[in-house]
Amino acid sequence: MDIKVGDKVIMNSNYYVSDKNKGVEWVVKSESFNVCGTKCVMLEGYSGGYALDGLTKVK
Repeated sequence: MDIKVGDKVIMNSNYYVSDKNKGVEWVVKSESFNVCGTKCVMLEGYSGGYALDGLTKVK
């Protein structure tokens, strides 16, 4: 997946997304890292990592 630090992303429907996070643009603040076989990144303003396959890059 071509998501890198500084990219703007939104949470897609691969995982449950709460109403308050739907449609919110997040900025990626870390390189990807592995959590139990899942590639994740940190997002500005979001606590904890988020799976890369649950994110869609904003154009």
